Amino acid sequence: MSHLVAIISDLTDRGINLKILSGQGAALDTTTASGKMVFSIFAALSEFERDLIIERTMAGLAAARARGRFGGAPFKMTPAKVRLAMAAMGKPETKVSELCEELGITRQTLYRHVAPDGVLRKDGKKLLKE
Repeated sequence: MSHLVAIISDLTDRGINLKILSGQGAALDTTTASGKMVFSIFAALSEFERDLIIERTMAGLAAARARGRFGGAPFKMTPAKVRLAMAAMGKPETKVSELCEELGITRQTLYRHVAPDGVLRKDGKKLLKE
């Protein structure tokens, strides 16, 4: 609705008025004072509804967090996968692409958790400490 208000404002500044002739319960004419008032009321109600939706969404997310629930996809890397990757990456015969396919992760995920020599990196340490 805010985009529509901006468009109507821009058109009004250029001397163009909006007149809705047909539609479901529509008879809006921004050339008259009452038409401008009705349009402004609709815009205010739309903004109010949007703000209510945002407030309710944020309250719902906060309540979910308080219950220990977090959104998003589950992590691909598990502590068991990190330990397996550490052992495999320490061996020179390990093929990274095969290891990634076996673990069901991407190369980027693997290297974010384990260095090429099998040493834990920041994300790997974080995962094993939890």
